[in-house]
Formats: sequence, C-alpha cells, structure tokens
Amino acid sequence: MSQSPLLDHLLELRRRVLRGVLVVLAIFSVAAFFADDLYQLLAAPMLASLPQGSTLIATDVATPFFTPFKLALVVSIALAIPVLLWQVWAFIAPGLYKREKRLVVPLMISSTLLFYVGVAFAYWVVLPLALNFLANAAPEGVTVATDIARYLDFVLAIFMAFGIAFETPVAIILLCWTGVTSVKSLRAKRPYVIVVAFIVGMVLTPPDIISQTLLAIPMWLLFELGLVIAGLYQRTPRSAEPERD
Repeated sequence: MSQSPLLDHLLELRRRVLRGVLVVLAIFSVAAFFADDLYQLLAAPMLASLPQGSTLIATDVATPFFTPFKLALVVSIALAIPVLLWQVWAFIAPGLYKREKRLVVPLMISSTLLFYVGVAFAYWVVLPLALNFLANAAPEGVTVATDIARYLDFVLAIFMAFGIAFETPVAIILLCWTGVTSVKSLRAKRPYVIVVAFIVGMVLTPPDIISQTLLAIPMWLLFELGLVIAGLYQRTPRSAEPERD
C-alpha cells in the first residue's frame, strides 16, 4: 500500500508526458509541410547579409533534407510550450498551497511570453546586425559560404540565449519569493549584475560590441523589472498558509 501513491504519481507523470509529446507531434505533422518555408524565413537575415551572388551551402548529402525538418521540430516544440507548461502545472498543482498557485500561474504565462519576446528580439534586431558584422569581417579574398546546418545551430543558440536571458524577471521573482535572496540584497548587488550581464553578452553572442550590448542592456532592464515585481510579493511562512486544496 505504501507504494500506491508513488505509483499513482508515476502514472500521472506518464500521462502528462504522453500528452505533451502528442501535442508536439501534432504540431510537427503540420509544420513538416512548411519545413522549407520555415527555413527560408530563418535564412532571410543571413541571405540579406551575404555579398551579392553568395548563397548558403550544404556540405553533406543528407543535410538539405534533414535540416528543414529539424527546424520544423524545434518550431513545433516552441509552439507547444504553453501546452507543455500547462501539463507541468497540472502535475504539480495538487501539491501546492493556494498562495503558490496564485503565483505560479502568472509566472508560467509571463515566462512563456518573455521567451517568445526574447526569440523575436533576437530574430528581428540582433541577427541582422550580428550577421552583417560577421559577413563583412571576412578577410579580403575570402568568400563567405555558410553551411545550412551550421547556420541553423548558430541561430538556435542565439534564440536560446536571448529566450533564457529574457526570463530574468521570472528568475528574480522566484529567488526572492523562495527566500534564497531578497530585493534589498539584489539592489545592493546591482553594479555586479550589470557587469555579469555584459560578460554573459560576450559569451553568448558573436564577438561584436553591438550584439553583446543588445543582450546585456535588456538583461539589465529585465533585472530591474524583476526587482519591481518581486517587491510586490512577500513570502508567507508555510505554517501561516492555508492547507492545500
């Protein structure tokens, strides 16, 4: 009998994971038909930065076939994020207190929107500037010919970096709410945070000051936003909280 609750949790986890996988596969079944169109959209900033007459290339026989489908799968997972987060929420909700539930739902919604905003910012603002810099940085006599698979990996890394960086307010709210740190303590560390933001910008972006700054400044502003929002929440001791629903 002691194993029954654990078994129930495992079965519930399996159901939630299966539903998430099915949603991703359902979206992918549609996105796969537009795989080439999706890649053309992704390649547009690079093509605009290349010298006239230059194009993307494929250095492997199977790359032209598999790369667009890889992108379609990534897009499917990205579009399914709200559903995936909802499955996570449905799984953990029974073990949360009422105050925790009131906080978690807005955080899940805001984290999803912030991730999308970060990816959009990277695509519309950062990529054109960074790719133009990199394409023009080639030594004289060197023809820029980027492999489509390598380009996809590069862009996905940029998207992931900016998507995660834009989650800064959510991370700060969670750190303050759980008692790991406080708003006052983080405010005192503001100069160090700004330095860390620029270091992260140097590590996660191409080696040009423009793209590094375009990551560092939003991280700093989102840090300040997180402090403002975190100040509105005061963690209630569990002994003073009502029972779980």
